[in-house]
Amino acid sequence: MYLTIFCSTTGFLLRMGENKWMGKRWEDMDTDVLVKIFKELNLVELSPVSQVCRLWRSACSDPLIWGTLDFGLLKSNFIQTRASPYIWVDDRSDKRLARILRVAMAISCGNVNCMIFHYNLYMRDEHLHFISKRSPHLKRLVMPAWNRITRVGICQAIQRWQELESLTMPTIGHPLYIMEEIGRSCKNFTELKVMGSFDHQFAFAILQFLPKLKVLSLRCSKVTMDALQSLLHSMEYLEVLNISHSLLLVIAANGRKQVVHELDGQILERASRLREFHYCQSRTCIACQRMVVDEGIMRWYRYEDWFWRRDEVRSLDLQDYGKLFDAGCERLTSVE
Repeated sequence: MYLTIFCSTTGFLLRMGENKWMGKRWEDMDTDVLVKIFKELNLVELSPVSQVCRLWRSACSDPLIWGTLDFGLLKSNFIQTRASPYIWVDDRSDKRLARILRVAMAISCGNVNCMIFHYNLYMRDEHLHFISKRSPHLKRLVMPAWNRITRVGICQAIQRWQELESLTMPTIGHPLYIMEEIGRSCKNFTELKVMGSFDHQFAFAILQFLPKLKVLSLRCSKVTMDALQSLLHSMEYLEVLNISHSLLLVIAANGRKQVVHELDGQILERASRLREFHYCQSRTCIACQRMVVDEGIMRWYRYEDWFWRRDEVRSLDLQDYGKLFDAGCERLTSVE
């Protein structure tokens, strides 16, 4: 009797049975060898492999496999609406997400350090609650859309992620309570990326609750000049700031907005004190052109699938999609 497992990604054929082997049998292989092989499998392929025996189960849960869980290809089937939460998500899409998270959390055994979600994944509190309880050592999180996540839901998750160091998040209307909870619960937090709008209220929340923040990216965001000035003037520990391709605005007392095309000498002088300062407002830059066309709120869905993942700050750039949830896995789990 044999168990045969085929990896569609690599072409590996894993066969476990009663026949005589010249060397070690699969079930007697060293764990480090199995981990190297299993790293080439996606989530769908890992699931049956993890059920073969205890040794294989242990190898499938190794931190080398689960260090980064990239769900960047996983999106919800949704329709925008006019009433809060301004989105309707297909129930099958929710069930698909729950099923995938159950499998991932069961195999990973709490070894996920970095979790990446697509901006068009509309998660519920129960999804966030499930993963936060089962990934207690999370250090980096790329958030999905906020629409269906409540204040209580995100705060409870942050309280569990006490080792969190880095957060990439879509902009939110009232950031004060999130920054406050991070400042209270995540003592090693040093890195933040905001995708959307960044105003004086957001800057104030960071100054008040995350004064020791070291890295901040506002890439492709709508940024008010008073917020930028506050950061550069008051963030004593800030080392890296990215405002590349951002739409910079001055807001007059009457509410009128004016686009700033060049930074003045005072801001550039303060920015020069940073270890890294990334800035681009070139008319020939494609990303800058897109920001102008989109009027400061980047319509990421219009552009390449990889575009939203890029960042000039190396530690924030998401690079290529991981193997655990690759294109093959996305197709196999898709909702028809």
